[in-house]
Amino acid sequence: MGMGGTMDSCGRCMKFSLICINVITLVGGALALAVGLWVWTSRSFSSTLMSNNMFIASVAVVVVTGAAMMLLSLLGCCGAAKEVKCMLLTYYILVFIMFVVMLVGGILQFVFREKVVGTLDRELYAAVPYYGVRHEYTRAWDDTQTYLQCCGVKSYKDWNGNIPESCCKEIYSGKRQECRSAPNPTNMYMDGCMSKVIEFLREDAVYVGAAAVVVALIMLLALILSCGLFVKIE
Repeated sequence: MGMGGTMDSCGRCMKFSLICINVITLVGGALALAVGLWVWTSRSFSSTLMSNNMFIASVAVVVVTGAAMMLLSLLGCCGAAKEVKCMLLTYYILVFIMFVVMLVGGILQFVFREKVVGTLDRELYAAVPYYGVRHEYTRAWDDTQTYLQCCGVKSYKDWNGNIPESCCKEIYSGKRQECRSAPNPTNMYMDGCMSKVIEFLREDAVYVGAAAVVVALIMLLALILSCGLFVKIE
């Protein structure tokens, strides 16, 4: 029962396939981790404006699971190469858990993609009074309006005359036109931020969700092969 025994050609093929799948899983886990971190760190500037944190939470699930899968793929390779049944059994149980978590994380991204439309306008309007009052909201609004080149929720009028400087068009980095005294399309971003944030977050959700689902499918194949190899080992 220990370090393997006789194995037919089907078993050897399964062993080789499992090692290959684990190499692919390692790459897939790295991909999910990279995409998740990219969205989380450089593109989640507007998350402070949203009281619904399902987006960031589901991205975090994908990031953590991607990192865990990279470690588990090494266990799978060792278990397959050495033909150790207890390692394969441990690998199978852990991969099954990660498979469920990764799949749920990916599905949540697509759920968020649809749900964001119904709640975002309310959340953005609720965040307007905090501009200039709470630092995190001030920074989130400034970053969002600068990056997406927008102003207010649906227009600059949402600011009720207290228009942030980040609504003014940039001449170059750090230097903006004066737009607050006489707002017009030549000196101010006239589009509201809601439609742009929705488009932006939907795009992010597709990237992270697709990466999670692809990795989950690879993990499913690893589960099938590890189960088959476990049975084949004498």
